[in-house]
Amino acid sequence: RNLEDRVGVKVVDRTALILDIFAQHARSTEGKTQVELAQLTYLKQRLRGWGQSLSRQAGGRAAGGAGIGGRGPGETRIETDRRRIGHRITVLRRRLRQMDSTRATTRARRERDRIPSVAIVGYTNAGKSSLLNRLTGVGVLVEDALFATLDPTTRRTTTQDGRVYTLTDTVGFVRHLPHDLVEAFKSTLEETAGADVLVHLVDASDPDPVGQIIAVRDVLRSLQDKPQSSEISQVPEILVFNKIDLIDEVTLAGLRASHPRAQFISTRTGEGVDALISQVEQTLPTPQERVDVVIPYSRGDLVDRIHKHGTIHELEHGVQGTHVIADLHPGLAAEVRAVGGR
Repeated sequence: RNLEDRVGVKVVDRTALILDIFAQHARSTEGKTQVELAQLTYLKQRLRGWGQSLSRQAGGRAAGGAGIGGRGPGETRIETDRRRIGHRITVLRRRLRQMDSTRATTRARRERDRIPSVAIVGYTNAGKSSLLNRLTGVGVLVEDALFATLDPTTRRTTTQDGRVYTLTDTVGFVRHLPHDLVEAFKSTLEETAGADVLVHLVDASDPDPVGQIIAVRDVLRSLQDKPQSSEISQVPEILVFNKIDLIDEVTLAGLRASHPRAQFISTRTGEGVDALISQVEQTLPTPQERVDVVIPYSRGDLVDRIHKHGTIHELEHGVQGTHVIADLHPGLAAEVRAVGGR
């Protein structure tokens, strides 16, 4: 505030700058709502007067003869603004809760079929959207800019043996992420917490890639206090260094030596992506329950789900129906047995 008084222009801090960038990149209704909620929560705690027209509380003659304790115009204006902001925050939180219920329904459907999920996490501008495009062939927005992705984008893809799984592109993390931003964007973080595998993407060309790793893991640890994220520490993590086409051989050799279990890729050239896909597929949870059933031809939908979500060992078409021997997740196995009669 003192600096604003001296130079006569608006001065913003680091959090306000991040929020301004978020506001420029918000596209979906949920993203815009999340940004507005974070902005208003941040603003409400920092309301202040500007110049003489919004002066602080005054008394005596300064209060126009109202006497000791009378309110100046600035006090009334700030209280009014704070009350309006509080009402708007309540409205925005109610909207986000409604959106949460819709997302929970979608997530419950995926869990019913036990569709494995992979979340791509990482520092902002590490190349997460580019990796999602490379892995699935979808056209997610890609920009060489901070916080280009604000909305969690989930796409389906399949393993080489035909099993379906989902990939989610998440909002980029940053060092010392403000608490209000974590709260506003918890929908993205919920997708991270509910994943079966985390692909932790790091910008290998950054001057401090290790600092990026620490920052992202700090944010993930901060989610431990949230009920929906209590199991996040149990999720397998695949560390991936991206943009290796932008670094020299000496730097690359140093990263390989310090992180021997990591994958090294370039989403621009495609180098190392096949090896990453192979590791992701090996890390995904596999169906464990064996079923040996004959499914009537009228239930072709079940056979289709077995193809998508299970591992088939034998499949033979007979007079009574389709004879299937497969490994399935418990929920789908029980449903198949109820129809197959074995």
